[in-house]
Amino acid sequence: MGNSALLVMDVQREIVDLADDGSGYLPRLRRAIDGARAADIPVIYVVIALRPGRPDVSTRNKALTAVVRAGLHIEGEPGSEIHPDIAPLPDETVVTKRRGSAFSGSDLDLVLRARDIDNLVLTGIATSGVVLHTACHANDRDLGLTVLADACIDLDPEVHTLLTEKLFPQWAEVVAVEEWLKAVAPR
Repeated sequence: MGNSALLVMDVQREIVDLADDGSGYLPRLRRAIDGARAADIPVIYVVIALRPGRPDVSTRNKALTAVVRAGLHIEGEPGSEIHPDIAPLPDETVVTKRRGSAFSGSDLDLVLRARDIDNLVLTGIATSGVVLHTACHANDRDLGLTVLADACIDLDPEVHTLLTEKLFPQWAEVVAVEEWLKAVAPR
């Protein structure tokens, strides 16, 4: 499994409000976070934040243009904060990104290299957004990948299923939180 880190991506108040389907997503994610901490696996939080006035958003970017129209992901706004149910500890790293992938417009690569991390465990909202984009980037960087399928959620359950059952297994180990916790639990 190499030197692993758990990435908790885009689990911000306004995103949770849009995506949480009442299936127990946040408590399940919390179990993964607590399990990583107990196993001394670093937990790295990734948030999307666009600058006020949006100088970093091109009109050619359909996804971000839609986000801008909805008034979401504005740096410093209360809705862009990490959801309090899974908040980071004071010594945990929070990386800010400006695009879909956790690597895009962020210093994530620097954080991983500084800690000699070569395997990522992906969680977050949305499966078809940050999880997919980050998996593509990580795969291209030859990083080991694990996707916690039930610690990812998407506005479209069919897309979530397609990605976690068909695409991600080509690049990553795809497991449920409980299965992963058994594998990383301190012995």
